[in-house]
Amino acid sequence: MTADALASPAPDVIAGPVLDDIDARPGSTASLLRTIVGLYLRPLEGWISAADLVSLADDLGIPAAQARTGITRLKQKGLLLAERRHAIGYRLNPDALTMLERGDRRIFEMREMTDADSWCLISFSIPESARSIRHQLRRRLQWIGTGVVSPALWICPGHLQSEVEVIVDDLEASEWVTLFQAGTPTTARTLPEAAAAWWDLESLCAEHLAFQASLATLPAAPFAAYVQLLDRWRVLPYVDPGLPPSMLPAEWPGRRSVAEFQRLSTELSDAAWQRVLDVTGASARSGRATGAEVTEVAPPS
Repeated sequence: MTADALASPAPDVIAGPVLDDIDARPGSTASLLRTIVGLYLRPLEGWISAADLVSLADDLGIPAAQARTGITRLKQKGLLLAERRHAIGYRLNPDALTMLERGDRRIFEMREMTDADSWCLISFSIPESARSIRHQLRRRLQWIGTGVVSPALWICPGHLQSEVEVIVDDLEASEWVTLFQAGTPTTARTLPEAAAAWWDLESLCAEHLAFQASLATLPAAPFAAYVQLLDRWRVLPYVDPGLPPSMLPAEWPGRRSVAEFQRLSTELSDAAWQRVLDVTGASARSGRATGAEVTEVAPPS
């Protein structure tokens, strides 16, 4: 695939807000490229040359042809827009900023609830004629760490209500969904028993332990290690709602995961950024073109 082919408009670019790719498996080409884009395109003033992006992917062990295919898919997903400056390259789709900023808060500022914090209850009754919306609502609520009290009543920390509202608005489902702010649930079971029924805590515990074990296999080079760290971590802050300790089993591994992520992130981030500057430095400086020097390849409407 040539560079010109990479920068040509894709026929199936998604219009509207850009969503996180909840199907991108950590460690896959798609997931690693999304992690690079999410970490570095904003501090690079929103643009990177195709050659530099392929070079950074090579640092992660992604062959050039595979990287180019992955970049094309990111363009089709709407995350990247082809834009020629001094070289063929890509700019970050402005419609992706909200998604990336929301991801920053989740990934770098993971919250743990206290017993005094409020909950958000999500009640919905969606007709069979809109079953595709019902399916998408459940899927996206699960992705942000919402628990299932009953098939039509879900629960999440109160600070996630704004994310629930975004999902409901995106799906145009507001006529079928009602949100409530609530205090500590009262059930016939203990709170840890209720939490274990509403969330799959066994699977979540296994995810934390797998993340912790994976840290021993991080690459030696800081850039590759940091991107791999973020890529392995980024799903956990979504699927783990950060339940209060009173609702969790003893020896819950979540706090250790957070501490290890924060420690390694602090150790690796500066050296990783320096590697990005080394790769993109000349391109980044000469790429600060005026509007007249920029040729945009816009996605078709």
